[in-house]
Amino acid sequence: MDNTEIKAEVIELYQKLIHAWNDRNAEEMTELYTETGEQIGFDGSLLTGPDEISAHLGDIFAKHPTPPFTSKVKDVRLLGGESAVLRAIAGMVPPGNTELDPQLNAHQTLMAVKIDHQWKVELFQNTPAQYHGRPDLVEEMTEELKNS
Repeated sequence: MDNTEIKAEVIELYQKLIHAWNDRNAEEMTELYTETGEQIGFDGSLLTGPDEISAHLGDIFAKHPTPPFTSKVKDVRLLGGESAVLRAIAGMVPPGNTELDPQLNAHQTLMAVKIDHQWKVELFQNTPAQYHGRPDLVEEMTEELKNS
């Protein structure tokens, strides 16, 4: 398998994660993680392992109208035949709105590992992209997401 095919598989893993979030499906999302997988949320919450991730996401989806992600993969780097880092940008359209809310823009990082011939999430981090004092960068990111 060449690097292009491997990168495509990692992108597919990321897209499954985003799709599960957008479907508000904690179980589907959790199944994508390794047994030691971690998730760092937009608010800084650190979750470790499928049970903790599932419980936290299930609670969020039950209590909050989470907006769906609009995302764009920016880079995939292979760290060997069995691990990779994916970097993406993401935005969200809050319920009742039709436009991305620039305050919800984020950088997303996914660390993927291949276990038993299957790519899994070892770490997913969703970091706010506020660019304090640099509104032009917020606008640039929002426009890039609108056009992706």
